[in-house]
Amino acid sequence: MPLSTPITGGCACGAIRYECTEAPMAMFSCHCRECQRASGGPYSPATLFPVTAFKITQGTPKYHDRPSDGGGQHTRGFCPDCGSRLFGAVNPAFPFIGVVASSLDDPSIFKPAFDIFTADAQPWDLMDPALPKHEQYAPM
Repeated sequence: MPLSTPITGGCACGAIRYECTEAPMAMFSCHCRECQRASGGPYSPATLFPVTAFKITQGTPKYHDRPSDGGGQHTRGFCPDCGSRLFGAVNPAFPFIGVVASSLDDPSIFKPAFDIFTADAQPWDLMDPALPKHEQYAPM
């Protein structure tokens, strides 16, 4: 069944709100060390939306840059009030923005299609054996 839009979400305290008027381009779990550190868990549940259909509707996120495994910088967005991590791959040159699935108002829509950076996965990370695995980035 197609997802109804807009798809909305925000931070834990409600200071930051966003919406996307198109369905996700992809959903996956990223097991890289940066996502482990940022999430505090074994992976980050990532939902990619077309950047042209995404907008922040309330508040002003704070951003943090880190070197990217793919080269260049990886910018992550979070709420400056409560610290909730909201976005990744924030780059106007990219056709997408990564949204952390746990920040969606309805996180049950998250249905990962594959796992990436499995080479960095922890031994206690119990991945779904039915999903395709990629040691680094998945071909897109």
